[in-house]
Amino acid sequence: MFNILFLFVIIPVLTLGALFLTHNIKQVRTVAATGASLLLVSALYLCYAFVTERAANPDAAMLFVDKYMWFEPLNIHLAVGVDGISVLMILLSAIIVFTGTFASWTVQPLTKEYFLWFILLSTGVFGFFISIDLFTMFMFYEVALIPMYLLIGVWGSGNKNYAAMKLTLMLMGGSALLLIGILGIYYHAGETMNILEIVKNGVDPGWQNALFVLTFVGFGVLGAMFPFHTWSPDGHASAPTAVSMLHAGVLMKLGGYGCFRVAIYLMPQAANELGWIFMILTGISVVYGAFAACVKTDLKYINAYSSVSHCGLVLFAILMLNQTAMSGAVLQMLSHGLMTALFFALIGMIYGRTHTRDVREMGGLMQIMPFLSVGYIIAGLASLGLPGLSGFVAEMTIFLGSFESSPIYDAVLGDGNLFRHAFALVTTTSIVITAVYILRVVGKLLFGPVQNEHHRQLDDAHWYERFSTITLMLAIAVIGCFPDLANGILRDSFGPIVEHIMAYAQ
Repeated sequence: MFNILFLFVIIPVLTLGALFLTHNIKQVRTVAATGASLLLVSALYLCYAFVTERAANPDAAMLFVDKYMWFEPLNIHLAVGVDGISVLMILLSAIIVFTGTFASWTVQPLTKEYFLWFILLSTGVFGFFISIDLFTMFMFYEVALIPMYLLIGVWGSGNKNYAAMKLTLMLMGGSALLLIGILGIYYHAGETMNILEIVKNGVDPGWQNALFVLTFVGFGVLGAMFPFHTWSPDGHASAPTAVSMLHAGVLMKLGGYGCFRVAIYLMPQAANELGWIFMILTGISVVYGAFAACVKTDLKYINAYSSVSHCGLVLFAILMLNQTAMSGAVLQMLSHGLMTALFFALIGMIYGRTHTRDVREMGGLMQIMPFLSVGYIIAGLASLGLPGLSGFVAEMTIFLGSFESSPIYDAVLGDGNLFRHAFALVTTTSIVITAVYILRVVGKLLFGPVQNEHHRQLDDAHWYERFSTITLMLAIAVIGCFPDLANGILRDSFGPIVEHIMAYAQ
């Protein structure tokens, strides 16, 4: 029987093939939009199929599991499978690729080449989330990273060559650590790359600490963990609109997902012993990113540092090592992916009209571009956690989980709960700081006096821009108003994982 998960590699590959055969911009747009639409429909169907299958198999660690031998001497398989976490990440990726395609509707020059690299990047993202073999996961991870250099270096703006090279070098550095860590796991877990088999075999306790550090830092670089975050703001600032959307909305989620799925899940003993160290670093990311956003005047840099803060909150929640906080981390990945994609889409649309991203040079846009302005307000309210939008659901779940009692860190710290609660209090200050920079920008950008009289002649959003932003706004509102839709997919996914981690608590 055909496995639905393979659609998420087959559709992008077929889209790439069709793009090679196109001869004009209209054909390029049609093929890209068709491929993105098929991916979104497939992701929505996967959610339905997953919930149905989960009801029949509530105890299965992964569903739709399938594997084919790829390289027998090293026991490498093309192995796929998903749980609720993977399904939500696939849905998020499909939404961002779909909306990013329409946000790229007028990309010039080399439109065909742009979409080829854009779809290749999305192929790597989808392949990463469906893989349960470490080698194929790493391969798709690299496929997702490599196109970023050209997408920023060719179609970006500002100091794009510097930003593209810095991003590539830092992420490749993280990839080198990951490769060493994955090979170490392979040799110290029964010479298998399959995640489910590694969980059964266990990783040699004598090697877990070293391998945990390698893999958590390797993925943490992509998750913009302090102090390895500096590539992210520069990359965001120079990337074209849809690439920023995919970069912040999905690519950075590979970091959080990898830290959870590989570092913590496969090496729970090391996570119990060393998690507090990375909790300090991620706590710094949360507060530092928010403060940095307060002092920036470039809209992309503001949102980029905001992403450092929000992605730091994801890693922070994962390190709490309890079910509530981890559920919040996944909801935060979903929420942040949607709202930061909306932010970057709107910033790109505003920049395309005003030719500036400096808040000091703009004002009164509500009376000039009411649709784009309302979209920016909704994204801002979601970012600061307004009830009824996705940010509130995610952050409340994380902070509730942060204050749950847990014996995990007690053996290392004496009173682990005191440490966790103290850092949870520190990270909650990010809510206030976020409100400061969001409300300041909204007030100045949208409701202040018009700074440039030429801006009064500008038009509002076109149909393809409205279509893209409305899709993202609806997704943010649906998660905020009906959080049980996401929780229904996540249900039963965390139980076995948390039990596995708790079994190693000292």
